[in-house]
Amino acid sequence: MECSPSSVLRWRDLWDALGEEGLKVRTATGRPPKMSDQQKTKLLKLLLQGPMAFGWRTDVWTTRRVAELIRKKFSIDYHFTHVARILHALDWSPQKPERRALERNEAAIQKWKATDWERVKKTLHGWAPT
Repeated sequence: MECSPSSVLRWRDLWDALGEEGLKVRTATGRPPKMSDQQKTKLLKLLLQGPMAFGWRTDVWTTRRVAELIRKKFSIDYHFTHVARILHALDWSPQKPERRALERNEAAIQKWKATDWERVKKTLHGWAPT
């Protein structure tokens, strides 16, 4: 098996400095997180207050809203897609607002469901509950 001379020299230096311990395989730890565990705990407390406490008109936490909250409260910039990963790690899930017309009339919808829906609903021919 071939390897570069620089790797051999690096391994030799590790052996000289640390012995066999220096040659053990280590996993890369990756980039350190921007938010500390204490900040994440504080974020959870802020999220429990609800979005309306921070000036939003609806009571739905979206990843964009959480990213803005993190930027305001902790001065940390996260892309909203990364905020979803943070929320999932904290056992939270972002919510997607339902797209509904402002003119929607809930009472009329319930009345239609109660009276007309059964008449227009398609069913399989010959279907009967078991």
